[in-house]
Amino acid sequence: MDIRLALVVAISIISIGCMLARPRGISEAYWACGGALVLTLTRLVSLKRAGHAVLAGLDVYLFLTGMMILAELARDGGVFEWIADIAAQHANGSPARLFLLIYVTGTVVTALLSNDATAVVLTPAVLAVVRKARVEPKPYVLACALIANAASFILPISNPANLVIFGNNLPALALWLRMFFLPSVASIVVTFMVLRWISHSELKTEIHALGDPVELSVQGKLSLLGLGLACLALLVASGLGLNLGIPTCGAALAVLLLITRRDRSVAGRVFGGVSWSVLPLVAGLFVIVEALQYVGLLHVGQGALELLSRAPSLRANFAAAFGVGLFSNGMNNLPVGLISGAAMRGLKTPSHLANSVLIGVDLGPNLSVTGSLATILWLIALRRESVEISAWEFLKIGVVVMPLAMIGSILLLGR
Repeated sequence: MDIRLALVVAISIISIGCMLARPRGISEAYWACGGALVLTLTRLVSLKRAGHAVLAGLDVYLFLTGMMILAELARDGGVFEWIADIAAQHANGSPARLFLLIYVTGTVVTALLSNDATAVVLTPAVLAVVRKARVEPKPYVLACALIANAASFILPISNPANLVIFGNNLPALALWLRMFFLPSVASIVVTFMVLRWISHSELKTEIHALGDPVELSVQGKLSLLGLGLACLALLVASGLGLNLGIPTCGAALAVLLLITRRDRSVAGRVFGGVSWSVLPLVAGLFVIVEALQYVGLLHVGQGALELLSRAPSLRANFAAAFGVGLFSNGMNNLPVGLISGAAMRGLKTPSHLANSVLIGVDLGPNLSVTGSLATILWLIALRRESVEISAWEFLKIGVVVMPLAMIGSILLLGR
């Protein structure tokens, strides 16, 4: 068993490390699926267990599919460019005011369309606007990255990791808000204040004339209407305590059908623009985590949770949140969320501890660029636009932002 454990851990670390580093520019999905395939072929995880792990993620795949279609519809209809331009037009020449408006926009997009939408689709729109305004782009694009994680536990639909951690035991909307609304407010406000303070020198310039406001096309208006109806449907489903995969995917397809009736070319552009490789990537991670659980890592996590459950609640909350948060930056928060969720489902974990784990998984990745899938996708989006923010630049900000936001969130947990 020791040899099996060593082999599984080694293959998993190599796969996840290559997924994060993307050597030779090879897509993340190939590394995750490659690791899963090696584990299966070497019988370190049985084909039956691997198949069960893949099927167990069905609700997550449906949720991701729906969110990606909705985000791509909005992007194709120019909704994000329109929203970002409204923020710029209302900044009244003040970069600081523009920063605030973009931050608020990112919060709303994250809450209603998930953190991946903020990272992948809103970021290029914001970058186009700040270039038009001829101001330093880094504070604004950093705001997109940090709010994508800081606001990702406002609602159950704000982060796919939320579904992974709670699985079929996802709390209903009313209970979710009672548990996480105040910690979310703390996370959002503290992150804004720290980033605003760090960026104060870059926000002292003036915004140049932006020209005529961006007009939203008919397709854009239909996309915006559809997004509103889809978000309403998801909130209702969450309020009823239903799994979110089918409602999310169903709402997205209904909106797509509505818009396609007017312009049939939309469907081709939307399906062509969606990053479908995210789905096999997540499936590969499910298999890797299943292998890690099979050789004993699950027992390690359960042992840590049992130990923390006997400690004073506030101390245990801080230890769980920071421990999981730091682990997420080394291994990415999606596999950490999978392991944590499985460990908690195997025990009667106190609710305050489970909630702290979720905050650690969602907010912890604001420390480094390797912490979450959303941040990795954000970095890729910036590189496509020839904007470079190094891992060291991000870490220098994250090492200040993340701990302070985490402390504020944990202190308000359960209040």
